[in-house]
Amino acid sequence: MSRFDRYLLSQLLQLFGFFALVLVAVYWVNRAVGLFDQLIGDGQSALVFLEFTVLTLPNAIRLVLPVAAFAATVYVVNRLMQESELVVMQATGFSAFRLARPVLYFGLVVMVMQLVLSNVLVPASQRILSARSAEISQNVTARFLNAGQFMHPAKGITLYIREISQTGELVDLFLADERGEGERVIYTARKAFLVRGEVAPKLVMVDGSTQRLTRAEERLALTRFADFTLDLAGLVSVGGVAQLPLNALPTGQLLAADPEMQASLGVSTAQMLEEGHSRLAGPLLAVAAPLLGFAALMLGGFSRFGLWRQMALAVGLIITMQLVWTWGSGVAGQMAGAWAALYLAPGLGALVAVALLVVAQLPRRRQGAQA
Repeated sequence: MSRFDRYLLSQLLQLFGFFALVLVAVYWVNRAVGLFDQLIGDGQSALVFLEFTVLTLPNAIRLVLPVAAFAATVYVVNRLMQESELVVMQATGFSAFRLARPVLYFGLVVMVMQLVLSNVLVPASQRILSARSAEISQNVTARFLNAGQFMHPAKGITLYIREISQTGELVDLFLADERGEGERVIYTARKAFLVRGEVAPKLVMVDGSTQRLTRAEERLALTRFADFTLDLAGLVSVGGVAQLPLNALPTGQLLAADPEMQASLGVSTAQMLEEGHSRLAGPLLAVAAPLLGFAALMLGGFSRFGLWRQMALAVGLIITMQLVWTWGSGVAGQMAGAWAALYLAPGLGALVAVALLVVAQLPRRRQGAQA
């Protein structure tokens, strides 16, 4: 790599780090606000909130990498144009394609980062996040068990616990179920325990009674028990068995589109192929985006007023490429054989960048022909 390539690549990487940090911070703050309301409102600790926000960072970084690469390229090229550094390099005989070589290196570096994130880090973090979400959703004590106050974990359910011991024992429990139209059931127990079940936790009550009031017949039935187990799946809204989301599966399983896996997840072949190929096609945007920004700015020359028109063109091109990507993702998610549409956006972006570089060379060719 020549000295100029190393110089331009270092400039691009420095600004890329800055823009990526800013964009990730903005995305993380927006995501953290929703997580804070959800987790802290459910009685979780600050450590759980911090754990969940850290697990969402790989996906946030993956989303902002192409945008950060594009912004860094536009900023660096505009600054070098204003300081006449690129003008000097063009005067020494560097063509637009030769100047684009370090930008291509830069795009390949960002592409490798995104490949690792999309195919390794993001699926791993999503698997951990799914498991922790299922575990917390079954942690009923953290969600609605508070001593000394009446609580309503679901419509028609009233719960009161006088005291919760350090060992998790529920002392003097009162539970009223008024969801039935024609009856009301009240459970009382001297003490109770929560045990883990297959679908939802179960409440084991010791030394208590059940009062069942039938309103139509105006009859009250009283049953005393030494121990009684109540399944909470029908009483409160708790999480079921943990099911992996589509973005948590390995890329190989997604591309294989196994019918058994589709049936277990309730997804189609097109959805699995779209998710798998998007992990391979998405990183290609990290190469096309900086090349588009560089090629658009190379259409202009040195100007004290800046390259605002070229920058506007670059922003318009990157938005168009993103729209094509969104369209291709929608088509691939509906038809199993249309996964190739995902590669249309990065391919089209690279072709447009090459065309702009050819146009940037035309004035120099004309001057050479006249000479």
